Amino acid sequence: MNVHRDITPSAKAANADPRPPSAVSSGVGFAGLFGLFAAIAVGRMTGANGPVSSMLAVVACGLPMVLWTVFVDKAWKNETTGLDWGRPLTPHDETRDISIAKLAGLWATWAIIAAIYCIARYYWDGQYLFAMRMLAWSAPVLFVVSIPYIFWIDRRLKEPKDGAYMFGAWLTGERADIDPEKLVEHFRSWAVKGFFTAFMISIVPGNWFEVLSWSNAQITSDPVAMSRFLIGLLFLVDVAFATVGYVLTLRPLDAHIRSANPYAQGWVAALICYPPFILMGPGGPLDYGQNTADWTWWLEGWPAVALGLYGAVLVILTGIYSWATVAFGIRFSNLTHRGILTHGPYRWTRHPAYIAKNIFWWLTTLPFIATSGNPVDMIRNTVILGLVSGVYYWRAKTEERHLMADPAYRDYFDWMERNAPIPRFFAWLTGREAKAGQMIPG
Repeated sequence: MNVHRDITPSAKAANADPRPPSAVSSGVGFAGLFGLFAAIAVGRMTGANGPVSSMLAVVACGLPMVLWTVFVDKAWKNETTGLDWGRPLTPHDETRDISIAKLAGLWATWAIIAAIYCIARYYWDGQYLFAMRMLAWSAPVLFVVSIPYIFWIDRRLKEPKDGAYMFGAWLTGERADIDPEKLVEHFRSWAVKGFFTAFMISIVPGNWFEVLSWSNAQITSDPVAMSRFLIGLLFLVDVAFATVGYVLTLRPLDAHIRSANPYAQGWVAALICYPPFILMGPGGPLDYGQNTADWTWWLEGWPAVALGLYGAVLVILTGIYSWATVAFGIRFSNLTHRGILTHGPYRWTRHPAYIAKNIFWWLTTLPFIATSGNPVDMIRNTVILGLVSGVYYWRAKTEERHLMADPAYRDYFDWMERNAPIPRFFAWLTGREAKAGQMIPG
């Protein structure tokens, strides 16, 4: 019996032009959310709102994602890991010298990062104090674990002579086969990890305390309180997943750094958004908050329905921003390529986090009105926030320039130009046709 099935035009289009596969499955992120929300529930019930508890919540977020990656996605089988599971382990005698050189390079790299932490006293004040203590406590464990890990993985790797080996070979005087490009890439990748891991660890406790400090009565007291709690909760999700991402750059999980951004513009655009280089902070050249007030100040006295709707928009924007991080699973990282994502919010736009956070800032700050009533403040704040949005556009373009070296990203880029609503909107807005490889905002 023949069964006639109608196929909608959208389904036909999807079949004719399928979305490129994503390097990460959606299940990884859901597993991490389950673990994190379980930790939040336990934390709220027990009142465990301290900084160490916040790190346990990060572990609760990361462990389910590791298990999903290993047992469900079986990412360790991916060709991109560089591991060869189809042959017996390479004999120790063939990789021992490589592993020793690699350990020397790895430990020396860690020593350099530790020296920078010690020299830059910025890391020994305020929220960074906890991050430094956590890294100091974990250093002996990492040192010990790295030995069996390196000796094992070198026996599985198709090409064990990576950047860490190159650095170790240079240090030990075995410089005949040093590849300068791998050496530079090694330092770029560890510069990213060293800078951002400390930052993420430093901000997790504050976000954790913010979520756990709310009582149920406070959360449900009014629409503004509910919005603030949900926004704080979503920010905690973002920083927890990001922290896991910076820590778990491991090949057996296929979460290693393929490459770090090689362009100076990319580093400048990213670093000016983070302390100690941040330009948007209070008193900074891109401080757009002079004589402004939070949205709740301007909307005070409005009906509860209006406050709820405005707050809901902000929660949705924060949710998109957080979702953009959750979609990475264990692979989130600035300035690096760790696999191309095409699922979640990345099916609508290539830069969901940047778009969502910038709209959020405009709606929460309302820079075009000022508490002083001075039109100069209004104009200045509006222009400066426009410049901040321009910085994130710049970041997006430098990231695309980096990722365009991967054919998988070029396929994704071209598919987005043909199918995704945000790139297609900008193509329509500017009167240009979306063409393969053409960089249209989105």
